Order: sequence, then structure tokens, then C-alpha cells
Amino acid sequence: MTFILVLTLLLAVLIGVSLGLLGGGGSILTVPILTYVAGLSPKEAIAASLFVVGTTSAVSAISHARAGRVRWRTGLIFGAAGMVGAFGGGLLGGYIPGTVLMIAFALMMVATSIAMIRGRKGARAKDASPRDLPTAKIVAEGLAVGLATGLVGAGGGFLVVPALALLGGLPMPVAVGTSLVVIAMKSFAGLAGYLTSVSLDWALVGGVTLAAILGSLLGSRLAGRIPENVLRKGFGVFVLFMGAFVLVQELPGIAGTIVGAVAVLLALAAAGCWFLLPSCPLRATRRPA
Repeated sequence: MTFILVLTLLLAVLIGVSLGLLGGGGSILTVPILTYVAGLSPKEAIAASLFVVGTTSAVSAISHARAGRVRWRTGLIFGAAGMVGAFGGGLLGGYIPGTVLMIAFALMMVATSIAMIRGRKGARAKDASPRDLPTAKIVAEGLAVGLATGLVGAGGGFLVVPALALLGGLPMPVAVGTSLVVIAMKSFAGLAGYLTSVSLDWALVGGVTLAAILGSLLGSRLAGRIPENVLRKGFGVFVLFMGAFVLVQELPGIAGTIVGAVAVLLALAAAGCWFLLPSCPLRATRRPA
């Protein structure tokens, strides 16, 4: 077993921890790991990440469901709509240059991270009500997120969790658990689209998937024990750092360095503001209960 393979498998454990704990972030880790560590081409890495993240999410969703952190109606409708968008995105992604896909992937990460750090204005700290979102809204958001999922290989957690938590108003732990059901459905649909134009090393993919599943079991045990605000803000800062890393790798010359540096500075500023300043404007205003 080569050093590169061992390193890839060890890093894959982090993929599972991210999915089990945050309900997303799996593809944010999987695509860079398979591209920059395992040496796969961007399209191969994107297709492989869909299988890894989809399988790991399905396994991790079981423990969340047992803990009552899955909103099944919302998740299944969102996931079904997402599968349609993901399959179309997977078909389209096979004909787009890999560098373009990776830059689009990174830009979505940065945009999503800002939304997660900023939070949802007027949101209540806790909303344990069992309400579901309107069907039309679930379908529209599912199609849009699914298209992005299939196109850039993102399992969609870093898009689904904000959609459920910020737009849908679900409590963060419930958004995390529900997102895993959605991710599994959309990932396999996106994979089906990619497999029409990409072939995979299934031995490598299987090893990475097994390592990620082991990590997801640990992440699922930690979920629900971390305060919602800390979980959401930390997720946002993490996504911003990863987006900056991908941009530095993909943009040519000084452009990548400048964009990456700006993103890192924004992440540091956001983290410092949130944790050090009681009056930080990033703290969403809350309505009285």
C-alpha cells in the first residue's frame, strides 16, 4: 500500500466525520482529496465523490433518523426533485472543462459560507415545531440544488443544509439529519449522469467510501451535542477556507493567490468578529419568542 493511498484513506475518514456531524461538507473534502492527493482528474474526482458521499450519507442518516433528526416528508420531496436536477447536471458536467467545474465549485462554496456565517435574520434560536415546507418551495429548491450537485459533484450538503436551515427554518440538527437523506438520493442520480462519460477506479472508490463510513459513525455520535450557532458558524468558516484553497489551486498565477488571500482574510475576520466581539453584526437579530 503506497503512502499516497494511505494518506487518501486517512483523509477520507474526515469526509465521514463532516457528513455525520454537519450533514454536509463531504464533497468539499472529497473532491480536493481525490484531485490533489489521489491524483484523479477533476471529472473522475467529481464522479467518485458522488458515490462516496452518497453511500456515506445513506449510512449516516440511519443514526440521525433513530434520534428523530430527519424530517421525512421534506427530505423525500426535496431529494426526488434534486435527483432530477442532479442527473441533468451530471450529464452536462461531463462536457464542461474540469477547471471550469472546479472554479464554479469553489465560488459556490464561498457564497454559501457567507450565508451560513451571517445566519438568518429574525430566526429563533430554537424551533422544534414539526412543520414542513410548502411542496412547491421544496420542489423548486430541490431542482436548483440538484442541478448544482450533479454539475460540480457536490453531494449538496453545503447547499441543502443552508436551504433547510436558512430558507426553510428547520432547526440546525434537523436540517443536518434531513440533508443526509437528500444528499444520498441526489448523489446517486448525479453519479448516473456522470457514468455516461466517465469511468472510475472502483477499488480506490470503495476504499475511500469504507473509510468515510467509519468516520461518519463518529460524526453522528457528536451531532446534536454541539450548540446550533456554533455548528452553523463553524461550518461556514470551514467552507470559506476550503473554497479559498480550491481557488488558489485552480486560478492562474497571481489571480489565485489574491482571491485565496482575500477569502482567508474574510474567514479570519468573520471568526474573530463572532467569537471576540459581543456586538458583532454577524450575530443575527432575534425576535422575541
